[in-house]
Amino acid sequence: MGVLLGLLMLATLAFAGAVFWWVHQPLRMHGDDIELAIESGTTPREIARGWVDAGVDASPVMLYQWFRWSGQARQIRAGSYMLERGATPLSLLRMMVMGDERLAVVKLIDGWTFKRFRAELAQAEGLEPTTAKLSDAQVMAQLGKPDLSPEGQFFPDTYSYSKGSTDLAVLQRAHRAMQKHLSDAWTLRGASNSCPLNSPQEMLILASIVEKETGLKADRPMIAGVFCNRLRVRMPLQTDPTVIYGMGDEFDGNLKRSHLQTDTPYNTYMRTGLPPSPIAMPGKAALLAAVHPAETNALYFVSRGDGSSVFSSTLAEHNRAVNQYQRKRP
Repeated sequence: MGVLLGLLMLATLAFAGAVFWWVHQPLRMHGDDIELAIESGTTPREIARGWVDAGVDASPVMLYQWFRWSGQARQIRAGSYMLERGATPLSLLRMMVMGDERLAVVKLIDGWTFKRFRAELAQAEGLEPTTAKLSDAQVMAQLGKPDLSPEGQFFPDTYSYSKGSTDLAVLQRAHRAMQKHLSDAWTLRGASNSCPLNSPQEMLILASIVEKETGLKADRPMIAGVFCNRLRVRMPLQTDPTVIYGMGDEFDGNLKRSHLQTDTPYNTYMRTGLPPSPIAMPGKAALLAAVHPAETNALYFVSRGDGSSVFSSTLAEHNRAVNQYQRKRP
């Protein structure tokens, strides 16, 4: 029995020694540098296979068993990693556990349209364009929202991603973020809120208009208050950004009187109430302004030309402000 135990101990020590030697040896690689993007939820077994498929000349079973034997397999972080020549199994695991990853970012700006959003994703470094050939409706179907218009449904923010991630993955994150911000904002809407909004979607539409109409952050609640007042008395919103949105690619940067007189679902000079969908991606400040508009009697506003606005309760006051700030008349 003693001899057997001795042999077993020697075998264990030999195995441990072999493992110690192996994890310190440079991995053979097909190429000088190998990149691998590890998505959240990828199992250690799949990660080991991923490195081998990417160009590491090793047994995926050995890599996987090393991850398990180390006790750190569950600590591997999602990210985009580059393995350089000379790396060992030990340094490979340490890199993934430490999260020493190569991330890229894509910035989505408040007030962008979904079309502008998609163009930015198409140009993002290292982002796989899986939706490039899909229509807007097909993109929404991929996100599980086939009956939802995409405009305004994505939260503008800076999104980091692992190189090799898909544009659809970023869209999913941005959509979930907007749903959360929208739900949070709607929850903050008190019973005393007099703005005639019947759903989170209507709040999102109003927020998108506030976003496009505002040059100064501090003015957002007041502008939201003006539009709420107009909705309450069934006065047309009369907001240029909705008209421009309704024109689509036909808009050349010059909004004419004839455009204001051309009926479209988004012409808020000719139609009362909210347009049928958001016209852009509103940020958090615009969402909060829509849910907490300023208490005001104002029904009009005009830009001073410096980003701020002048608010008026009567048409006569508004006309004087227009003459002063737009027509430069005393």
